[in-house]
Amino acid sequence: MADLHAHRPADVDRFLAELDHPFKAEVVALRAIITGVDERITEQIKWRAPSFSRGDYIATFNLRDRKRVHLVFHNPHLATIGSPLLEGAWPDRRMAYFADLADVEAKRVELERVVTEIIRRNDAA
Repeated sequence: MADLHAHRPADVDRFLAELDHPFKAEVVALRAIITGVDERITEQIKWRAPSFSRGDYIATFNLRDRKRVHLVFHNPHLATIGSPLLEGAWPDRRMAYFADLADVEAKRVELERVVTEIIRRNDAA
């Protein structure tokens, strides 16, 4: 079995280890879900938060929000991806919000589908 931590950058691990946020457990869970979709997803710190890419950007956490977990999806294909998870009508971004770990788990399948669809469209472009 592959080491699930082999592709995790040390700077993102360090950032999360030091993160002081009321929804740290949810951030860590969402990171695992997103990176678990495709082993080729890369991570970095962008906007002072973990960010995910695969051919183009997928999403970045907005950690200024301390009342919930705010995930900013930013990708040119988002305008054509329909999902109840994605909020907003900007041409190149959508927002997703998570209230707690139960909400993360409730939205897991749709989150995985959205990330998979973004990757599929990035690869086809």
